[in-house]
Amino acid sequence: MSQNHLPFVEVNTAENPQACVIWMHGLGDSGHGFSPIVPELQLPDSLPVKFIFPHAPNRAVTVNNGMQMPAWYDIKSLDFNSRADVTGVKESAAQIKQLVDMQIEAGFAPDKIILAGFSQGGVIAYHLGLRLDVAIGGIMALSTYMCEPDLLATEASEANRQVPIFIAHGEQDPVVPVMLGQMARDTLIKNGYAPQWQTYTMQHSVCMQEIEAISQWLQARLA
Repeated sequence: MSQNHLPFVEVNTAENPQACVIWMHGLGDSGHGFSPIVPELQLPDSLPVKFIFPHAPNRAVTVNNGMQMPAWYDIKSLDFNSRADVTGVKESAAQIKQLVDMQIEAGFAPDKIILAGFSQGGVIAYHLGLRLDVAIGGIMALSTYMCEPDLLATEASEANRQVPIFIAHGEQDPVVPVMLGQMARDTLIKNGYAPQWQTYTMQHSVCMQEIEAISQWLQARLA
C-alpha cells in the first residue's frame, strides 16, 4: 500500500481495537475537529475501536472567493443541485478508500469498518460507502446531503445494498438545510435502503442527544 495517504488523527478507545470508524470533517475543519468526541461517546472497554479522523487537503473554494482551505471538494454554487464539485468528490472518495483498504490490510474485517462524515465529510461517506465493493459495517451521515442522487440507482454497489445507515440533521441548519438531508434519506429509501433518520433542535452542529444516539448506533453495529 502506498504511503502517500491522507494524514489523519488516530484515537483508540482501548488496546487492540477490533473495529474502525473513519470520520470525515466538514469544510474548513481538520481531523482534530471531531477527535474530542470520542471520549464523549463513552464506548465500553469491551468494544475497543480505532477512530481515524483524516485531514482534507487544502483547495480553492469558489463560494468563499476562491480562498484556500481544507475541503473535500470545491463548492462552486450554493444551488442545491450543483453544490458539490463531482470531480473533487470522486478524488476525495478515492483517498478515503485508500484508508479503508489500509485498515482491511491491517486486519480489520470490512463489516467492522464504519464510514462517518459531517457536512462535506458526509457527502464523501455517502458517495464512497454506497459504492464500495466490500460490505462495510455502516454509514453515518451527519448534517449532510448526497452528491448526484440520480446516479445512485446505477452506481450503487450490490455489496452494500443492506448497509446500515444513520442520518442526523439539525432542524434549524442554515448551512445544509434539513430539506437536503431529507432528500438524501428519500433517495436511499427509493433505492431500497432502510436508513435511520433523526433530527435535533440545533443548527449546523452536533448536540449531546445526537452523540448519545451515535454511541448507541455504533455499539449496535460493531458489537
